[in-house]
Amino acid sequence: MNRVAAFECPALDLREGVAPNPAFRGARGVVWYNTRRVRHRSEKENSIRPLSAIVVALLAAAWIPFFFPAASAAEIVAAPTGVTIPKGYRNWQVVAPSQRDDKNEIRVILGNNIAMRALRAKRLHFPDGAILAKLAWKRVASTEFDNTFVPGEPLRIEFMEKDAEKYADTGGWGFGRFVNGGPADEKEHGTCWPCHEGSVKGNDFVFTRYAR
Repeated sequence: MNRVAAFECPALDLREGVAPNPAFRGARGVVWYNTRRVRHRSEKENSIRPLSAIVVALLAAAWIPFFFPAASAAEIVAAPTGVTIPKGYRNWQVVAPSQRDDKNEIRVILGNNIAMRALRAKRLHFPDGAILAKLAWKRVASTEFDNTFVPGEPLRIEFMEKDAEKYADTGGWGFGRFVNGGPADEKEHGTCWPCHEGSVKGNDFVFTRYAR
């Protein structure tokens, strides 16, 4: 038979074989249910608990930047031209696909919102902030459909970033080429501008036209 210590609840009948009341509220907010001691919270305590949870959550959020800091300048991958890989570029809209037989490549050109607005408006010159991305894959024959080519191994990603002042010497465009997440060397980047300047000067130095 369960016994209840007298110092915890002196009002209970402690004679052996006598069960306490089904529910008895003792001192200091202690409630007894069939000899089990249950802590009873006051209305004040109940109001404090949600507030405490909010405070803890806010403190935890304040510490997130210390445990998960933003990428530092040293961690941002940049091409020799200063062009970096834009965040979220894989969610940009498609400008047009293309292929090169001499390189056996399939390509897709994407544009950020600024570039897409200019293309849809048929603007001859892109405004500052426009960025075009080119994703290139090795072209391979499909194993599921005859006379069809599909993207194979990813080869590189390239970007054209418009900033008329910063890139005044290259038609207002900065060029960035990245292979396996790292930038190509300066010599390879040096081939970009002459190609665009010599071939598509009349289209703001951009090869790709918007595929409607």
